[in-house]
Amino acid sequence: MNRLHLRRAAALTAGALIGLAGVATVASPAMAHHPIPSGTYCAAQDGKVTVNWSVLNSETDITGTITKLESTVPGDITGGLALNATLPKQGDGPLTGTQAHTFEGALPELKLTIEARWERGDRIITEERSVVAQPTQDCGPGESPSPSPTSPSPSATPEPSKSPETSPSPSAPASSPASPSATPSVPAEPEEPVFRLEQTCDKMTFIVENPAKGIPFTATMTTEKGVTKKLVSQPGKTASVSFDAYKGLKVTVKYDVVEGSETIPYTQPKDCAGQGGGLPVTGPAAGAIAGGAAVLLAAGAVLFVVARRRRVRFTA
Repeated sequence: MNRLHLRRAAALTAGALIGLAGVATVASPAMAHHPIPSGTYCAAQDGKVTVNWSVLNSETDITGTITKLESTVPGDITGGLALNATLPKQGDGPLTGTQAHTFEGALPELKLTIEARWERGDRIITEERSVVAQPTQDCGPGESPSPSPTSPSPSATPEPSKSPETSPSPSAPASSPASPSATPSVPAEPEEPVFRLEQTCDKMTFIVENPAKGIPFTATMTTEKGVTKKLVSQPGKTASVSFDAYKGLKVTVKYDVVEGSETIPYTQPKDCAGQGGGLPVTGPAAGAIAGGAAVLLAAGAVLFVVARRRRVRFTA
């Protein structure tokens, strides 16, 4: 009898471990899908700035598709990085692109916003990420200002007594008040949230990860049938809202921090044969909902940048 009980206990334990391993295997890909952008730039003395963008795939087993590509640098992006381009598997290298523009005055923020889409089994995963290019070094031919300092040096030699008396007095008071006055004028900007959207055979789930240094906001979501839900996002927390999926489902999203709205249609994954929208789904789809993935909407992160300092602009 003791041996029989031991065999039953061992069988139950093994079954539980196999079940947990299956859930972990299914849920982990859902949390991983995202583009990995990076950027660097160099500025020439004539104001010309060259920006190099690079985007990696977070997934090592499937390719993605670039569904959105926006840059604050004027002009087209040359190279393989383009709208509707295939994002290679991570081991196959990144997509790269280059932009060049001549800026007058202060250099603005050089930012790239990119959205990628993956189709994995019975779910569609979309996620958007943004990156600000970082400086590398001065580039381009620079003219040396050597002739100007050499010419005044011989003329200044007969008057050595006046130069040391006049130079220290104006330079000290001019530099000291300038630095403290410029420091407080630069406000600290909040971090942008990460928007995700996951569409499975029976659910359309909106997810927002708000960073600790983000801003609080509320998104009101209304279907074409008039069903309304609110997603309240607080800094340092993750919030989500789900709708039962069906053919023709459309969700209109409106934020309390900006004007305008965006309507997002439901897209049914390919591997939903025999299930249909709205029917219960078990296995991989349920694990995918628990894991979370994909972008809230195409213009999501841009809305909060706009709310801080730019005009409102929605993209599909």
